[in-house]
Amino acid sequence: MARIAVIGAGMGAMAAAARLAVAGHQVAVYERTETYGGAVRRFERDGFSFDTGPGLLPLPAVWRDLFVKTGREPLEACVELVQVDPSARHVFADGTEVSLPNASRAGVVATLDEALGSGAGRRWGDFLVRAREAWDRTRRPLLEEPLWPNWQVLAEREPYPAVPRKLLLRTRRAGTLAEVGAWELRDPRLAALLEGHALGHGLDPRTTPASAAVLPYMEHAFGTWYVRGGLRELARAVYERCVARRVEFHFGAEVAGILEKDGRVAGVELADGAVADADFVVAGVAPGVLDRLARGTAVWGEGEVPPQRGAASRLTVLLALRGGRPEGAAHRTVVHAENRDAELDALFGAAPGLPAHPTVTVLRPDDPALVPDAGHEAVTLTSALPAGSEPDDRHAEALITAAARAIPDLRERLLRHELRTPADIAEATGTEGGAVPVPALAADGGRLLHAPSTTRTEGLYTVGGWSHPGGGLPHAGMSGALVTGLIVEGPDFRGSQ
Repeated sequence: MARIAVIGAGMGAMAAAARLAVAGHQVAVYERTETYGGAVRRFERDGFSFDTGPGLLPLPAVWRDLFVKTGREPLEACVELVQVDPSARHVFADGTEVSLPNASRAGVVATLDEALGSGAGRRWGDFLVRAREAWDRTRRPLLEEPLWPNWQVLAEREPYPAVPRKLLLRTRRAGTLAEVGAWELRDPRLAALLEGHALGHGLDPRTTPASAAVLPYMEHAFGTWYVRGGLRELARAVYERCVARRVEFHFGAEVAGILEKDGRVAGVELADGAVADADFVVAGVAPGVLDRLARGTAVWGEGEVPPQRGAASRLTVLLALRGGRPEGAAHRTVVHAENRDAELDALFGAAPGLPAHPTVTVLRPDDPALVPDAGHEAVTLTSALPAGSEPDDRHAEALITAAARAIPDLRERLLRHELRTPADIAEATGTEGGAVPVPALAADGGRLLHAPSTTRTEGLYTVGGWSHPGGGLPHAGMSGALVTGLIVEGPDFRGSQ
């Protein structure tokens, strides 16, 4: 039985802690804040409750697997999962609206044909077939296996089978997500539908590789889910599973340094001077934090994927509304920017900031647990913005104005609003500027790959959104499984079967 110190109580870190405890190890988690969950937090006031991190759960099979592997109670015995249908309602720049059914290719094709015109559904359906091929090519190396030592293969090879396009005397293939939208979908509304999946992760579709086609494919193939009571309930369930497996949690316990002896980790030193001996250390923190904790020791070796040290953040506006949620309202509505080029230039240009008219995701859960009574509604608005931004009520007003295109009586019903800014994300997660890690993606020279779970120091591993396979709830859960395999089975571990 090994002694294992886990730094941080984020979702990936807790996933690793539960699995390692079941494998027979003595696991202690050291979290600098007073609670668990990392970015998966909750804000409560006057009977209203809001998720301040992710609001929907893609690929729940990852968390089902965790609960199957760590105890007798399945995930559904610990939280109530609800499949969201429609998957999303979209309000496009020209006023066109479409509500897409959840996990139904035939339904999506028919709906798009009806809403956007004959042929639109077929083009989107054909795109999903190509996206599936990219998914099949990258699923194991990007999600289910430790990062390959020859990771350059993933960096150099574009897995998305783009359609050849004649341009004068040359044949070209789409290399970015924006080119896929323009050349293969050939409708600005379909392009916005596609690009929204990148923008939701804070990625510029004009520079994001075509391999990002796997993002809408995952949602299409595996559906979109909501956890009754909010995503914070998933964090609670994972925490309680850890406690049931005798994982020790130490809250308000900031780690000040990682101890090393003869090239191997020996434990962690806390900010109050206390020392916790350990045979392994699993760090669920951002690369900049890990550099500081390593105290000058190089964490990653030459020739490996360098850690991502920057990403976009998000602005979240929490709305308390008078009047109940209308029957049949979509759980999620994406209100697309009226001028996509202006939006992308504002977000990713030379002087990045929040665009005047941003793309906004509106979440309206049908969940009595979130409101004081049936005469009120809790609504959450989110939009990408640069890390380190300092938004104020003017920026909140931009999101509310956009959301009013989806909820016409929004202003008349608005009781109050609360902002959750990059500074709040930084406080909860420790990431510089409140940056939110993106999922790992192939191609583009490896720019969107994440550093491996292993490090140059024997016994030191990384986990969570800033480690392979990157950000997002499914990826965080997978990182916990990968780290566990590397510790339990050793360097020959080749991933889940």
